[in-house]
Amino acid sequence: MIATQNVSLQYGGKILFENVSIQFTKGNCYGIIGANGAGKSTFLKVLSGEIEPNKGEVIITEKERLSVLKQDHFAYDDKKVLETVMMGNSRLFEIMQRKEELYSKPDFNDEDGIELGELEGEFLEMDGWNAESDAEILLNGLGVTSEFHDMQMADLGEQQKIKVLLAQALFGNPDILLLDEPTNHLDLKSVTWLENFLMNFENTVIVVSHDRHFLNKVCTHIADIDYRKIQLYVGNYDFWYEYTQMMLRQAKELNKKAEAKKKELEAFIARFSANASKAKQATSRKKLLDNLEMADIQPSLRRYPFIGFTPDREVGNIVLNVEDLYYEVEGEALLNHVSFSLMPKDKVAFVSDNDLAVTALFKIITGEITDYQGKVQWGVTTSQSYFPKDNNSYFDGCELSLVDWLRQFAKGDVYDQDLRSWLGRVLFSGEEALKEAQVLSGGEKVRCMLAKMMMAGSNVLILDEPTNHLDLESIQALNEGLIRFKENILFTSHDHQFVQTIANRIIELTADGVLDRMMTYDEFLAFKEDL
Repeated sequence: MIATQNVSLQYGGKILFENVSIQFTKGNCYGIIGANGAGKSTFLKVLSGEIEPNKGEVIITEKERLSVLKQDHFAYDDKKVLETVMMGNSRLFEIMQRKEELYSKPDFNDEDGIELGELEGEFLEMDGWNAESDAEILLNGLGVTSEFHDMQMADLGEQQKIKVLLAQALFGNPDILLLDEPTNHLDLKSVTWLENFLMNFENTVIVVSHDRHFLNKVCTHIADIDYRKIQLYVGNYDFWYEYTQMMLRQAKELNKKAEAKKKELEAFIARFSANASKAKQATSRKKLLDNLEMADIQPSLRRYPFIGFTPDREVGNIVLNVEDLYYEVEGEALLNHVSFSLMPKDKVAFVSDNDLAVTALFKIITGEITDYQGKVQWGVTTSQSYFPKDNNSYFDGCELSLVDWLRQFAKGDVYDQDLRSWLGRVLFSGEEALKEAQVLSGGEKVRCMLAKMMMAGSNVLILDEPTNHLDLESIQALNEGLIRFKENILFTSHDHQFVQTIANRIIELTADGVLDRMMTYDEFLAFKEDL
């Protein structure tokens, strides 16, 4: 068990938490959610002891081991992969090292023998003889195969390092597991493996994630950070979302009824208070009015953007034809024999074991890459808006205000008020709209790009990992906006729920062509398993 008692934390003039008392118990998985800047990752650091609260304390049951997913991908560059994983259980690793020292001593004495005996007993209790095989199982499950196990961490790619650090956090059956965005940069197979691991994990898990599908799969509880407090809800993310929306609707409905009753009473009082025969009734109704309570609706600090795409015209019968597309980089084929045709209303999710292949395809069909073989033909009635995975070129070194930045992409002359309206939809209102484009965060850049796309009025949307850098609220808004869009969408995303709820067609880019199916993402995954 891990718990907080009256924990308060303040950075400068900003209070993140105030008198937070909450208990996390064994056998449950808790998803920590909240608006950007609410302090989700900070709260994990408080629980781990990395940050000391200004007031209150963190309580952990005696002898329970806490494990944290490390974020420094270079911290273990001088270690081997297998060694790094086993370092997840620091006491076990310490015993292993000390045993090795004692066994290699040339002047081994009685005291060493006694110490070694004690260490061997503790080693056995900790199931140390299976440590190496347990570490290998975790690595293999996450897709880090045996040829990497004896390599130096410094020689691994970024994605492989992330998987090793995740294996390190999971190693040794910790009593309490703290995970901050564990699915970031993981492929689908690794995410699925992690979901299954956590669903079968019998101890306490506390996780921060923007992946709604992941939260829905693994979480038994949701811990919502709002107004410097943490409110605990039983159930997964979807349950929390629907429940809170329902409660908000009910509160608003109660207020409507109360407001109507209030007006009725006020009208009666105004009409009859001067009438002696009705004075008693008027006084009675005034008492009712005084006692009439409005439901206290405290709007969440969360801010949901409004994201909706309205095309200037419908797509015609011909949308896009791609014939026998071939493209290589440094002699390696990224796209080979890629052929497909889009029909009106198709919402296509592109998937591949190689993310670079999908990005290359999108750059080819949008005209950014021209040195390819094959044929790409758009229908004459189509107009395209493209969301690139890397949008930094739109913002780096740009000293324009957001209003002037957006003006660059407007059709003809446009009023400041109209530009501010588009920016307001994506949460840049008032002075926020005057920020310089070059100082934006990753999430803010994405929202600006979405405002640009909404303003364009295109009937074909092309999106390369649009949920990267977005918070849960913005992902939800974008998800709903794309579901509502009636024309064509071509997109790729690692967000399972995003793909499942938007796409009606899946195209997988393979080594020698495509696998093309008119079905949902879950149906496609089931189909793949049966192949």
